Amino acid sequence: MSARRLFRNWSGHVHAYPHTFVRPTSVGALAEVLTSAAAAGHRIRPVGAGHSFTPVAAGDDVMINLDHLSGIITVDEASGRVRFHAGTRLRDIPALLAPFGLALANQGDVNPQALAGAISTSTHGTGLGFTGFAGTVTGLSLMGSDGAVRNLSATSEPEIFDLARVGLGVLGIVTEIELQCVPAFDLIAEELVTDVDELLADLESRMRAADHFEFYWFPHTDTALTKTNTRVGLGEIGPGHLAEAGVRNRILNLLDKEVVENGALRLAVELGAAVPKLVPHINRLAQSAVTDRTYRAPGYDVFVTPRRVRFNELEYAVPFASGAEVIREIRAAIESRGWTISFPIEVRSAAADDVPLSTAYGRETMYIAVHRFVKEDFAEYFRVVEGICRSHGGRPHWGKIHSLGAGDLRQLYPRFEDFCELRSRLDPQAMFGNRFTDSLFGPVSRAS
Repeated sequence: MSARRLFRNWSGHVHAYPHTFVRPTSVGALAEVLTSAAAAGHRIRPVGAGHSFTPVAAGDDVMINLDHLSGIITVDEASGRVRFHAGTRLRDIPALLAPFGLALANQGDVNPQALAGAISTSTHGTGLGFTGFAGTVTGLSLMGSDGAVRNLSATSEPEIFDLARVGLGVLGIVTEIELQCVPAFDLIAEELVTDVDELLADLESRMRAADHFEFYWFPHTDTALTKTNTRVGLGEIGPGHLAEAGVRNRILNLLDKEVVENGALRLAVELGAAVPKLVPHINRLAQSAVTDRTYRAPGYDVFVTPRRVRFNELEYAVPFASGAEVIREIRAAIESRGWTISFPIEVRSAAADDVPLSTAYGRETMYIAVHRFVKEDFAEYFRVVEGICRSHGGRPHWGKIHSLGAGDLRQLYPRFEDFCELRSRLDPQAMFGNRFTDSLFGPVSRAS
């Protein structure tokens, strides 16, 4: 253990100063930390990459990082189910699965997160045929304040398993996660620039027609960059006009992602932060420089893009049919208020799932994310966008900035009370929490 370590999240917006920060090297060592904290009346927060933009992982007492509890535990090659230590980083999973010819069913666009953190905050990718990470969970191991471990699945304590798949770390410490994986696959990526009005008019059908579809729109421009990804088995030829898509040179791919995307974006947002009135001109110039392209690469390589330029983010999950109108309203708000917004708006989708605290619980979902460079104030922009999303029944991403508390969330999640009751039962002293999680799920009386 080390004492009094300053913690900052990835964007630098959230910070904490816990008196203890620990990286246990075994499940037994983790149990000792929990029982010791319980005896002392300390609160605990688990933390991975610190990639959440909210204070969900920040703790004043004890923070626990599971980086040393990483890797594959078991593989059932017949079913494709793989059990991981909870501290496994998403970026390491492709290499771990490669010897078995397996892959994650879907991924988001960044991969530094710990697997437990990604599951616990309802992290997702894009594609209406696919759920977020939590929808692929087939088993969990959960350690309580007494150091005892519950092994959860659809057949072992199913009621707890059901609710614990997205738990924000307030039910205990997740130590193992079993995922339903799929045979390894390639993606053929088609990146096309299109008129944004035409795109919004046809957005639902375009998303339904693709395995994976997303787009980025730079405010103050009339075009958007669309990305359509088509799944193909390893060694298989792509369908129709995609048959000739070639594997992209790795050096060229690295150059494009690191220099063109991140380097150019950093230059643009730094200049925009210094001289805001230039932002519309910069965005139009940047968008005009984007060209259409088609290429093929392993799925995980197409899904993920390095994010070197730091920002703060708000993301809402809105009913699928409302997505295009929400985007139009955000666009109108930007124009009417005269804001200068340098970062693009990102739009994705996901299938409905049955995970009680998943942002896609019970409905097909469109995800709309807005960002601001870390040197820019995000408060007013995020407040207005949040209001628009909420007016359409949107649910905030658990790891992205939002202003909702228990009273609001109770109206958005039909099984919210079931979760709160389970929290009270498994952790009656709210040891696994902080002031932020108390605001989400309501305060729990703690013995003195």
